[in-house]
Amino acid sequence: MRAANEQSVGTAVLGAGPAGLTAAYVLALRQSPGVVYEADGMVGGIAKTVRYGGYRFDLGGHRFFTKLAPVQRLWEELMGDDFLVRPRLSRIYYDGKFLAYPLQARDVVSRLGLYESALCSFSYFWSRLNRGREHLETFEDWVTAHFGKRLYDTFFRSYTEKVWGIPGSEIQSEWAVQRIKDFSFWRALLAVLHLQRGNITTLIEEFHYPRLGPGQMWERMQERVESRGIPVRLNHRVVSIRHEHDVVNGITVESDGHVVDVPVDAVLSSIPLSELILSLDPRPPDDIIEAAQRLRYRSLCLVALVIDNEQPFPDNWIYLHDPGTRAGRVQNFGAWSPDMVKPGTTCLGAEYFCFEGDDIWEMSDEEAVELTTTEFARIGLVDPADVIDGVKVRVPKAYPVYDSHYREAVAVIHGYLAAFENLKTFGRNGLHRYNNQDHSMWTAILATLNLLDGTTHDVWAVNTEAEYHEEGKIVDELLDVELVG
Repeated sequence: MRAANEQSVGTAVLGAGPAGLTAAYVLALRQSPGVVYEADGMVGGIAKTVRYGGYRFDLGGHRFFTKLAPVQRLWEELMGDDFLVRPRLSRIYYDGKFLAYPLQARDVVSRLGLYESALCSFSYFWSRLNRGREHLETFEDWVTAHFGKRLYDTFFRSYTEKVWGIPGSEIQSEWAVQRIKDFSFWRALLAVLHLQRGNITTLIEEFHYPRLGPGQMWERMQERVESRGIPVRLNHRVVSIRHEHDVVNGITVESDGHVVDVPVDAVLSSIPLSELILSLDPRPPDDIIEAAQRLRYRSLCLVALVIDNEQPFPDNWIYLHDPGTRAGRVQNFGAWSPDMVKPGTTCLGAEYFCFEGDDIWEMSDEEAVELTTTEFARIGLVDPADVIDGVKVRVPKAYPVYDSHYREAVAVIHGYLAAFENLKTFGRNGLHRYNNQDHSMWTAILATLNLLDGTTHDVWAVNTEAEYHEEGKIVDELLDVELVG
């Protein structure tokens, strides 16, 4: 059934994750009319907090850390005293051992022993001597050049293939540039032998976190946005975006079996880039459609185990580099915030990276809980007798894949969308870039200002600096952006 709404809603914001809600918040501050459309029944996207049996858990852990001062101020304003400061402990489980993460060379040396560390160091020196002779096109190339082949095979190969489902030789180097910290084995060996003084730089040891999980942040944002006159429509999926002469003039929204056409003045989109292209009416040229269809996404199954043990391990999260364990990472939500679990217990979240249709995707809750319990018991993380409940949550299109086709496909789509006067994309899926929450919010702010003010902030360049994402300095000119004119 198709109905008509003759009056424009203003700007349609597609998606109510961190990016979409931030875009709506900028609209609200500028007193510009709009409506947020979210296909899910909750706000937050992949950063929402799931409630189950009196417990709360993330779809993967979401730390709140940023070098973007306006984003930090917004977080603090929204959360107030509910914005906790939490100690960080994260480790890698490999070969029956736990190593600090991010990898610290001193820890690697002490855990692997001098002989194996020496072999890794020789491999590292060899890679340094030969670095620059080849273009670092792939993840495997980049990590091997920076760490050596032996360390790549030891720590990175199995986990990377577990996350992405494809070899590291097929993943583009941008993934490594964004996510991995470099370090020096030579300095580490000297430190272990007491031949060099000084500390090796590490990443942050604390982070902020909402008392009731990241979803609490986005629920507060929803309240703030709606109190300023911009409704958030949950369970509303935009299935078509109508345009004429490079101007968007309407959308088609499906909800509860009903379909309605809605006139709009503009569209701000954080939905997956491929879905955006395929929803355009009229249909884009064939080469644009083909580029959208080449974009791939990695999905996620989160298996939550309720544990009758307050602290089965002290970490916030552990990366499971053990090739025999299918889970890639485990979160301990009681260590993130005690208020997310019942006293004397905790909730663990096992992350299984997959494609939709894989066996883990199709497993029942009972089968997935049994698999996770068996895996964690085998590596000594839990006692099966302590597992008292569990549930599985499917997360489609959790991660944009940086495969060998993505860069060209995104460039083609970017060029096509640039011609639209009133259609802007942003956020992780809206740009097909593995951004964290702060960068996703920042792209939303810049894209919305571009729409409202006609500015030309380069949204696609956010978080492309060739350094680790927690160590870059804020670009001074970005700090001069004001949300309210």
